[in-house]
Order: sequence, then C-alpha cells, then structure tokens
Amino acid sequence: MDLPTVWFLLIAALFTGYFVLEGFDFGVGILLPVLGRDDRQRRVLINTIGPVWDGNEVWLITAAGAMFAAFPDWYATLFSGLYLPLLLLLVALILRGVAFEYRGKRPEPAWKARWDAAIVAGSLTPAVLWGIAVANLVHGLPLTADHDYAGGPLDLLHPYALVGGVTTLTLFVTHGASFLALKTTGDIRDRAQALARRTGPVAATLTAAFLAWTLTIRGGAATAGLAVAAIVALLAGLVATRRRRDGLAFLGTASAIGLTVAALFTGLYPDVLPSTLDPAGGLTVGNAASSPYTLKIMSWVAVAFAPLVLLYQGWTYWVFRRRIGVHHIPR
Repeated sequence: MDLPTVWFLLIAALFTGYFVLEGFDFGVGILLPVLGRDDRQRRVLINTIGPVWDGNEVWLITAAGAMFAAFPDWYATLFSGLYLPLLLLLVALILRGVAFEYRGKRPEPAWKARWDAAIVAGSLTPAVLWGIAVANLVHGLPLTADHDYAGGPLDLLHPYALVGGVTTLTLFVTHGASFLALKTTGDIRDRAQALARRTGPVAATLTAAFLAWTLTIRGGAATAGLAVAAIVALLAGLVATRRRRDGLAFLGTASAIGLTVAALFTGLYPDVLPSTLDPAGGLTVGNAASSPYTLKIMSWVAVAFAPLVLLYQGWTYWVFRRRIGVHHIPR
C-alpha cells in the first residue's frame, strides 16, 4: 500500500472518529431544551459532555490539518467549493463553544436561556451541514479541468445532499439520546431512552435510504457490505434501547455512524473529490497527494504522537465515566 492511500485511510479514520464522538455532543446540544425540563436538568445534560466536547473537536482539527498537508489540492478545492457551508459550520461551532463557557457566568434565567438557544443552534447547524458537506464530497462538485469550483451555493443543495443532512441530524439526535441514557440517572435517563426509541426507527430508515442512494452513485461490494453492517448495528442498538441496555445501545449507534462514514469513504476511493462536469477535472489519491518525502515525514510524526493523543483521550473518558443526575447539581 502506497503512502497516499495510507493517508487517505488515516484521514477517513479521523473523520470517522470525529463523527462518532462529536455526534453525541451535537445530539446532546440539540436535546438540551427537550430533555432538560429546568435549569438543573439542563446543567446535568451539559455536564455529561463538559469534560470531553472540546477534546472531541481535536479530531476535526487533526483531520483538516492532515488533509492540508497530505492532499493540498483536495483541501484547497474542497474548502473553496464548500466555502459558505463550512463558514456557517465554523461560526456555529464557535458560538457553541462560547455558549458552554458563558452560560453559567450570570444567574438570570434570561441570560441562561439565550445561551441555551446558542447551544441548540450551534449543535443543530453542524449536524445538518456535515451531512450536506459529506454528501457533496461523495457526489462530486462542478470542477473545471484546473480543479476550480465552477458552481454556486445553491448547487450544493441538491436532493442527495439534503437527504444526507437530514440523515446526519437524525443519527446524531439518536446517538445523543443513547449517550444521555448511558450517562444519566432518574427521569432524564428514562426520557432519553424513550426518545431514542422514537427517533431510532426514523434514523434507520433515512440512513438506509441515503446509503442505498449512495450505492447508485458510486461504490461496490465493500461499500455495500459496510452499508448493510451500519444498518444492522443501528437496529441492534434500537433493540438494546428497548431492553434498557444503555451501553450496548450506545455502542450500536456509535458503530452505525462509524460504519456509515467508512462506507462513504470506501465508495469515494480512489477519488478524493470527483468532478460532475468533466471526469478529468476530478481529484484522486494520486494527483492530489503531496510529495513522497512530505508524506514520509508526516508518517513518522503520526507514529510518534498519535498513540499519546489516543491514550490521553481514552484516559479522559475513563475518568469521567460515571453517571450523573440532578442530585449531583447544587441548586
């Protein structure tokens, strides 16, 4: 296996980890006013992700950095074509991070309500935009022979992309509800389980439709196998939810998201950004990669530091592994 392919797989793995980990973050943020009936309950929801949400975003930063260094043409063309949605996504992530920090700075209910709305908006917007962005990545963009984007913002909102946005939204909401059922006690846990039972079938239906549509665009036997495994994992998670097996339910939704992203990247390979205008204008693993020397240096850096980052984040989740409830939150 050559280094460009290795780095394509590493970038795919980074995005997979990001969607799995940040997916339940987004779900919790979206569900803040739904499952949090009062301020103490909303503080419980925020505290479930408080120790980890910013660490989860490191996966996105690392993925973008690896794409910039390993495939500079892919990075430049993709970020140019998706400039507006990625800008909106970045603003939403900034707003969400500020809201987490500032919500508790003042005690007035109106102050907290405004920041709660910011958390919801900052979670809902990326949940939809990421689905649109990834769908456009797989579908392809209108690129010229020089790999320049030749479309407009509305060209990104075709039916396949919109289905992708709704699919990631429902997946993240179900994933977030499963995470809250795993991390909380009492009424919040019961309501999270009930919500996961309602949103899960919708997420499974949309995911199956989106992946089936993907297979008509690109992909072969490997993509189809991963797609089927994603649906099976999600259905298994729903069964576990009905049996109140919170750990298995969360594992099911996490596996479904991971396998879905893996299926999309498998179907994309060996392209990294197809062109809908001229196949010759598309970017592939071969023509978009950096020099072999650059990839070699990056590989040694990744071998040295990636295990340390993984160990630290795993340790963080282990330290904050216990359930929390309203009784842990002072009035």
